[in-house]
Amino acid sequence: MIACLKINTFYISIGFWLILGVECYTGWSNYTLTVQTGGSVTIPCHYDKKYTQQRKYWFSEINKNNTYTNTTEQNLSVIDHPVHNLFTVTMRNLQKHNGRYYCVVETGEQPPINVIYEPYLKIQSVPDVSVVNSSVSGHEGGDISVQCLYSYGYQNKVKQWCRYTDQSCYTVGRTDTSQNSSVQISDDGRRSFTVLMTGLRLTDSGWYFCSVREVLNPVQLTVTHAERGSVGEKESETGIIKNINRTEVMEEPQKNNLLIVWISAIATLLLFLILVGVFTWRWIQKPKQDKHQIRGRNGSTTTEVIYSKPEDHVIYSTINDENPHHPNADMTYSTTDHVPGSKPMKPPAGEAIYSIIYSTVAPH
Repeated sequence: MIACLKINTFYISIGFWLILGVECYTGWSNYTLTVQTGGSVTIPCHYDKKYTQQRKYWFSEINKNNTYTNTTEQNLSVIDHPVHNLFTVTMRNLQKHNGRYYCVVETGEQPPINVIYEPYLKIQSVPDVSVVNSSVSGHEGGDISVQCLYSYGYQNKVKQWCRYTDQSCYTVGRTDTSQNSSVQISDDGRRSFTVLMTGLRLTDSGWYFCSVREVLNPVQLTVTHAERGSVGEKESETGIIKNINRTEVMEEPQKNNLLIVWISAIATLLLFLILVGVFTWRWIQKPKQDKHQIRGRNGSTTTEVIYSKPEDHVIYSTINDENPHHPNADMTYSTTDHVPGSKPMKPPAGEAIYSIIYSTVAPH
């Protein structure tokens, strides 16, 4: 086991190996992280900006191993985030991992080692303290809600919501609105308390802890830039949107009216096209009907006898088209009377015929 013994401003680390001049960070040294058996946890390790280029590692008291940053294994990842001055340690499939761990920076100066965080990890079937979501996000000016769970034995303990970097903590019922953001913590007395942060700012991004006495569990908060027109309109990460929903409700009738107008216009256009089609069809069919009527009339037998007075030129006329397919069908016989210059002829069967003119009409 590793212990830090204070000698003036330096520490001596005694254990599997010996290092002189170790500086220990005691901000969260006495806290315990509880994780469910088989679960996972991500632990933040903040360091001073001057150590951005220095080597960092995760040290396990159990197996005495150093795992340097930017290392990814099956159940362990140690990743450096120099832009945010921290590296994160993600442990997965936790089983028999009870023990103390250390976030360490090699300073390259005196003292050569800086222990920035030393949590004690406790694996439990039912964790003393846990969170429903270990990572939450929200928009600038919006709200977020975090639910923290605790076991029966911690019902009467002080519940807190703490920020990792400055160790500022908020207790149940306390609200701070001095910087346009507020934090409210409500305990239902039934093994859970809820943290509500309103009026989020970009600077609120970072790591926090749900804490019940000395037991805690980490939560990462990410605040992004507000979408245009959404500041102050969104409720929280529960997905309830006030003004946006009202706008959608007001726009819905307008959309319906526009849809009705379009449907009416399309129906009118279709009706017009149908009428044009019917008219065009009838116009095309009309010449065909006229031809059929003419053919019908030509196919009939017409015999017309015209009686006239003695002074009329034409006494009678006989047109024979009884059989249009007969060889003489193109012959038309006609008899006229009182044609100047004609000689009288004897009529057939004793009747008088003044003149007979035969004419042939060829088919057109």
